[in-house]
Amino acid sequence: MKYDIKKYLFDIKTSIESVNEYLEGKKDFFEYQNNKLLRRAVEREVEIIGEAMNKILLLDPDIQIENARQIVNTRNWVIHGYDKVDDVIIWGIVINHLPKLLKEVIDLLNE
Repeated sequence: MKYDIKKYLFDIKTSIESVNEYLEGKKDFFEYQNNKLLRRAVEREVEIIGEAMNKILLLDPDIQIENARQIVNTRNWVIHGYDKVDDVIIWGIVINHLPKLLKEVIDLLNE
């Protein structure tokens, strides 16, 4: 695997771990929704994840990450549609998709 791809995978891993730190093990949607600083921090990490994934896809369009294109699309939506960002959707990504993505990234880094 190319060095650049590993670097971007590591960036994704770091961003997911940061989201987990921000939540401090508490997965409470209402706490998330009522904390603007927390929401902005999580949204920023989603942007970083999407940008890193975009760079990976430019280097290896066949990378074995499920939903890679949707990850990039989410990044674009958060950045360009900032006024339409839905807390429920971001929360769903955090709870349902980031754990799986973290596993995929770790598996690729360990190859």
